Amino acid sequence: MTCIIVDDEPLAREGLEAMIAEISQVQVLGKFANAPAALKFLEENTPDVVFLDIQMPKVTGLEFATQLPKNTLVIFTTAYSQYALQSYELDAIDYLLKPLEKERLQKAINKAVIYKSLLSDATEKTVVQETGKEYLLVKADRRFYKINFGDILFIEGLKDYVVLHTAKQKLITAMNLKTIQQKLPPLQFLRVSKSYIVNMAVIDSFDTYNLYIGEHEIPIGEVYKTEFFSRYLNGAEE
Repeated sequence: MTCIIVDDEPLAREGLEAMIAEISQVQVLGKFANAPAALKFLEENTPDVVFLDIQMPKVTGLEFATQLPKNTLVIFTTAYSQYALQSYELDAIDYLLKPLEKERLQKAINKAVIYKSLLSDATEKTVVQETGKEYLLVKADRRFYKINFGDILFIEGLKDYVVLHTAKQKLITAMNLKTIQQKLPPLQFLRVSKSYIVNMAVIDSFDTYNLYIGEHEIPIGEVYKTEFFSRYLNGAEE
């Protein structure tokens, strides 16, 4: 897997490159101090992942992310936690706070490897073939998978696809969140941000900004908070 680093701080660029070399086999193709320089590089190169700072001169990381190729994954690296939700709405796969921790960086890289594979496999156009009262029937790799609604932990929007997360597997299908939400039981599943639909029955805990399902941390969007807190708390009282 290949990547580039875009950060206006020289020490941050060097430090991240050294950390990547120490913990993974990811090849760093280039380091750039601003978005225009990185965009020029991308005219002739296609890294799998962009490690992207947010607060930069000329063009911010959030603005730059909207200009990236469809299958290029984004991992934001920033000192500012307040941009986390907005980053996920731009289909970033992770959001790392500075100073970076090796364990957290490794987790983000592992996720990028998985998602790169999923996006590659999606060229066969995995599709939802049928919806039953208690399941989705998904066709992938010339096989049919029966996914019970109760086994779905959450559904994540990724570029032009959605990823069905269960405890045992991840399946990607060429469909947007709005379309797949219409196929789900409305009392069991709730959209909690632009990029996530969750199974209300499997939520372990939540705070003001995120909910937690096992080791997964899922942001709660501002416009979705009122309905989430109302639905979740009322359900807990029943």
